Amino acid sequence: MLVLFDNGTPRTLARHLIEHHTVTEARSRGWDRLDNGALLDEAEAAGFEVLITTDKNLTFQQNLTGRKIAIVVLGKGRWSLIKPHMAQVVSAVDAATPGSFTEVEMPG
Repeated sequence: MLVLFDNGTPRTLARHLIEHHTVTEARSRGWDRLDNGALLDEAEAAGFEVLITTDKNLTFQQNLTGRKIAIVVLGKGRWSLIKPHMAQVVSAVDAATPGSFTEVEMPG
């Protein structure tokens, strides 16, 4: 799948996904200044299938009904807190379907 990392998503996460997915960062596309709605529009238009973000408020800020892109929200933004939950993150990305929304909880 074609995966887009939002600005808060740690780059190191890509190492765990690149075997089965193509990962691109929003900032490498010049999309780092776009608000969430514009970012989702651009990502869908460019053919991205999954957006990985740390923005837990995305569902409250955007109407996700009818979106083609799947969204995976990470419960934390720091790599040291995400790393112990890599299996869940990879599973969420692997299981993503068009328009799906998954939040990967990260207690602690």
